[in-house]
Amino acid sequence: MDKKLLELLVCPVTKTNLIYLQDAQELVSLAARLAYPIRQGIPIMLEDEARVLSDADVERIAPLK
Repeated sequence: MDKKLLELLVCPVTKTNLIYLQDAQELVSLAARLAYPIRQGIPIMLEDEARVLSDADVERIAPLK
């Protein structure tokens, strides 16, 4: 993921910064507890397409912030 693009993208729900998870190909919003998929290099920034983060997901991802 392009670092400049990542700096520009924010969560459409909370307008907060996102965390890029390369292995999962997701952009994560801890504030909204959502993970937006990246498909074929394109971030899908739709709430309906996002995966809801579990408590375990949040605990695992929070230190990466």
